[in-house]
Amino acid sequence: MTPGLPMPVPAPGLPARVRIHEVGARDGLQNEQTVIPTEIKAEFVRRLAAAGLDTVEATSFVHPKWVPQLADAERLIPAVRDLAPEVRLPVLVPNERGLDRALTLGADRIAVFGSATESFAKANLNRTVDEALAMFAPVVARAKEAGAHVRGYLSMCFGDPWEGPVPVPQVVRVCRALLDQGCDELSLGDTIGVATPGHVTALLTALNEAGVATDVLGVHFHDTYGQALANTLAALQHGVTTVDASAGGLGGCPYAKSATGNLATEDLVWMLRGLGIETGVDLERLTATSVWMAERLGRPSPSRTVRALSASLGSPDSLDSHKE
Repeated sequence: MTPGLPMPVPAPGLPARVRIHEVGARDGLQNEQTVIPTEIKAEFVRRLAAAGLDTVEATSFVHPKWVPQLADAERLIPAVRDLAPEVRLPVLVPNERGLDRALTLGADRIAVFGSATESFAKANLNRTVDEALAMFAPVVARAKEAGAHVRGYLSMCFGDPWEGPVPVPQVVRVCRALLDQGCDELSLGDTIGVATPGHVTALLTALNEAGVATDVLGVHFHDTYGQALANTLAALQHGVTTVDASAGGLGGCPYAKSATGNLATEDLVWMLRGLGIETGVDLERLTATSVWMAERLGRPSPSRTVRALSASLGSPDSLDSHKE
């Protein structure tokens, strides 16, 4: 075993394997102040895939006016399409026009992005929660007709910067509505990072009681208050096996000003590796990828694991070539 890597010590009651839904290329880069060149984004996706991540959310088909950082979706997808089907390449679509653009490029994994709260639905989509659900219905239906897998993102599942703590039944209602429309899986978002483990367990339990199976649920935690890994462990103990994370901790939320970055994929892999949970991810190679991207962004990665491993294992080049 490489010095500086955790010794696997399995804990009872946890899944044997976790699928990491990597969001750095979309959720991470969409919050950058400057536009990253398409060729750098494509290389980022390729490096993430080479590190063993089999689900890499590539881009979003939101109107360029709203997310100019992802205006190159039509150029990016052809540049990485050859990675499929070994690597899943989900894309976010906001409406039917976005779906048309995605399907034209052969996208077969679609995501819609809703809110559990009225305030955030208004800020993000300029609609009420129910109006947003009505907008998603034909998107989900048409995507399913085209044979695509559909993921439903639900933001503000635990707290909202305008409304405060979000009642569990309110979240359950919107989750149930998205599943009833035909979504194959849901990602429960702690958009401003206020969740704690007990709250996570309470929401997952309530969803089960409402007929939502654990195996269609993923979790998406932000680390604003340092709770992302603790919340992830609570979800794993409940049986969740899909966890969203962002390489190097890239990303945040442009509509929630207090939100810091996503859970760093490297920090997640470190914990899972220590618990003896398989992910298929080469931690050293992933760390090298985040160091590489941080250099192109002109700032260090916020991930503690990236900083520690890059210091102990050497340069990005040696990290990238290192094998256990």
